[in-house]
Amino acid sequence: MEINYIGHSTLELVDGETRVLIDQFLAPNNPVAKLSADDVEPTHVVLTHAHQDHYADAIAVGRRTGAFYVAISELANVLDEEGIENFADPNLGGTVEFDWGWVKLVQALHTSTVPVGERPFSPTTGTVIGAACGAVISLGGKTLYHLGDTALFSDLKLIVERTPVDVAFIPIGGHYTMDRNDAVAAAAFIGAETVIPIHYNTFPTIETDAEAFKSDVESLTESKVAVLAPGESLTV
Repeated sequence: MEINYIGHSTLELVDGETRVLIDQFLAPNNPVAKLSADDVEPTHVVLTHAHQDHYADAIAVGRRTGAFYVAISELANVLDEEGIENFADPNLGGTVEFDWGWVKLVQALHTSTVPVGERPFSPTTGTVIGAACGAVISLGGKTLYHLGDTALFSDLKLIVERTPVDVAFIPIGGHYTMDRNDAVAAAAFIGAETVIPIHYNTFPTIETDAEAFKSDVESLTESKVAVLAPGESLTV
């Protein structure tokens, strides 16, 4: 299976004909992405929450490709209203099964607002909608865990106790998510064979040292860290 890092928290998981796109934040909205909404061809899409830097291109991608979406119930209703025809609407703890595997939505400590206008976090220009999630995905014989934009919390241990994971995508940029020091603790809680840092260096507010994160994780845990630049891929 191939992991394509598009940038920020946007990733594509590819196994055979299945292409799972997580959190559509693409060029030109995403300043570090090389791909736009016209360049991706997902068969399935997973949304962790509705903030602009995860959702900005969700409608454009869905309308063009007809991909099947997985999003928490309230956000799935928004997708429906915006013309996305193929979707599942689980809530936290819900699992959606496919012929290639499954997607399970799990807890994340964060907020979620459907963006409208220039200030997506403002209640006057957006709508607080549903809960923010993480997503555990089974694909290509691997189990992958996208933590979304979570803060550090101890029940990460419970999530992976219930479903051990091979690859974890962990936010490290701080300010809006856990920082790289808390992310080291998260990596220790999760115990994945491979850790890939996400949600950093896209904007000045979330600039951090991914190589320092890699060094700390690999010195304190058994996990190996793959630091991917936008546009790079990893085969697992």
